[in-house]
Amino acid sequence: MKRLLYVLLFLISAPLGATEWDVPVRAGAISEILAKAENGDVLRLGAGTYSENVVLDLEVSLEGLGHATIDGKGNGSVVTVNSPGAAVTGLTLVGSGSDHGEIDSGIKLNKTATGAVVTGNVLLGNLYGIDIHGARDALVKDNQIRGRQDRRMNDRGNGIYVWNAPGAVVDGNDIRWGRDGIFVNSSKKNIFRNNLFRDLRFAVHYMYADHSEVSGNVSIGNDLGYAVMFTSYVKVIGNVSINDREHGVMFNYTNFSEIRDNYVRGAKEKCTFLYNSHKNDFVGNWFEGCAIGIHFTGSDKNKIVGNSFVANRTQVKLVSTNWYEWSEGGRGNYWSDNAGFDVDGDAISDTPFRPNDSMDHVLWTQPAAKLLIGSPAVQLVRWSQSAFPALLPGGVIDSFPLMLPKKPDAGREVKEDG
Repeated sequence: MKRLLYVLLFLISAPLGATEWDVPVRAGAISEILAKAENGDVLRLGAGTYSENVVLDLEVSLEGLGHATIDGKGNGSVVTVNSPGAAVTGLTLVGSGSDHGEIDSGIKLNKTATGAVVTGNVLLGNLYGIDIHGARDALVKDNQIRGRQDRRMNDRGNGIYVWNAPGAVVDGNDIRWGRDGIFVNSSKKNIFRNNLFRDLRFAVHYMYADHSEVSGNVSIGNDLGYAVMFTSYVKVIGNVSINDREHGVMFNYTNFSEIRDNYVRGAKEKCTFLYNSHKNDFVGNWFEGCAIGIHFTGSDKNKIVGNSFVANRTQVKLVSTNWYEWSEGGRGNYWSDNAGFDVDGDAISDTPFRPNDSMDHVLWTQPAAKLLIGSPAVQLVRWSQSAFPALLPGGVIDSFPLMLPKKPDAGREVKEDG
């Protein structure tokens, strides 16, 4: 609604005789035309390369039509947008500077660029791809961003950096290389959806961004898929993580949030990690083929129901003397290593399932004990606990484990080769 309002205001304020400019291909030509242009004008760039840094102080549309390149020649940000309602479309942008302090970017949207639109651009080798720096209700959609590869990953910039930009929408972008795909800090009411992330540190990195949404994104082969930290009231729905090296999804001090219908497969360490995260709905997710299905610590009052834990080397890592019930309303989760029976055919196991036991406590706290994991003594202890549950010191209990897994829609759409 806000974005529609800005568009309407733009149309009302634009002169009836708005000019369409054909910008000649030569250094400085864009800036020369901007000095003559007025609000509502359209600047169409020719096929070729423009060597200059562009600043949009007017509500104009800068269009590359898929065949124009702007090269900043290693100085500052290639295109800087200061005006509300301005648009940058169909351009290739290269050659930003390398100053992290100034956040040198392919496209920078400053605080005054409310409702700016950045669509269909190709950004190659810039320090940061797009910096949404305080620009409320900006739209960044269908851009291809290829970050730096010439530095250590932590010394590169982010594909899209969102800082204090309420209402910004980042949709359908293809981001590869650089540091983080999307890094958001100190913002709110943002939507990040349908983006593709590859060869990054984090696909999405969340810090202090309440009342936001991360949905329909795909993370492949990154260090970590979706890291949501110090955030409340966020929806993480229908995302995919394939072969991310550390964690698929990680929640650190994340509260009152909805984590639903996500598909994680093949994380080398943990499919998911909940740390000091409380009162979340953790429902309908699929975790498959990870070293650890879920690492759960310091978290309380979470609803963990309807998830599928499939063929993880260890389903649950939890060291606690407390009991955590992971079922609600007669329905729990699916565990591929649950050997229970379903005599009455209601698709619910007839006996509770405990995915971790006292031997797990020993193995997590005393790693050297793993040498004994196949010994008769360990097997005897585990058999005794299964026969006499009172021996267990605490952990996860699923009183109504599901007999059949349910793959979320996001997982069904993923090709088996990732």
